[in-house]
Amino acid sequence: MIASQVLWDSTLAVNRMDEAITGAAETVTHPAAASSTVTVALLVDGRPADVRKCVDALLAYTDARILALDLGDVDGAGVVLHELAAAHPERIRELHVAEPPHWRGGSAGWGAARTKLLFLDESDVHVVMETATVLDGDAITPLVRALDDGAVAAGWRGANPTPDGEEWAEAGPGPVRALYGHLMAVRRTAALEAGGFPERAQYHRHADLEFCLTLPGEKVVVDEGLPVHQERHRAHDDVDPGYRERESRRTYERVLRLLRETRKAPTP
Repeated sequence: MIASQVLWDSTLAVNRMDEAITGAAETVTHPAAASSTVTVALLVDGRPADVRKCVDALLAYTDARILALDLGDVDGAGVVLHELAAAHPERIRELHVAEPPHWRGGSAGWGAARTKLLFLDESDVHVVMETATVLDGDAITPLVRALDDGAVAAGWRGANPTPDGEEWAEAGPGPVRALYGHLMAVRRTAALEAGGFPERAQYHRHADLEFCLTLPGEKVVVDEGLPVHQERHRAHDDVDPGYRERESRRTYERVLRLLRETRKAPTP
């Protein structure tokens, strides 16, 4: 079973993180030679079958390191993560907290959890990926190549605001105002300088837009026909509709405020 789970304290999202989260893989010493410049960061908050399928594909098609944070072992997803990390200690670093995610009544919100992962990462490129996203080939290398070409972030899907600034429409390939968090690579130092992910975002919906609006630099959707697909989006479908709409609305209101503040600024 999972070792060393501890209680979540949202005030520790940025500081004292070593006290805030621990995990079975913390005892594993990774040789320096095994370190990669790319880390895929996964937030595990349930849906164990998705976790296994997502991680198996990452192991099969990429050589990226995987950094995964389990929130409360929802439906046994933390146990699945532990099994995968035990089988691939050179590739997977697992972290576990006892506190469930906010959408399950806990205090572990999406933004704070994502910021923890960002601060614990040591790679040049930090890849945000949902466990419902599954690779069908190496979709990571084209994203990294876009960063090497000068972008601050590159993703699979993106969006631009409509002319009235009240809605968003899918956009790309090429430069966009925001990238969706299904699969997005970002320069880790730039994300750190921007303050990490939005701490007030308890739920994932629209939080990727909020993050991108605070991230200076060019964001691009890669025109590569990326070998990736999304399974049923259980993080949306299986959440209480009242909770989903309430938290989504709160985040979207902040997104609209950010858009109004930058309305006259040129597109990065």
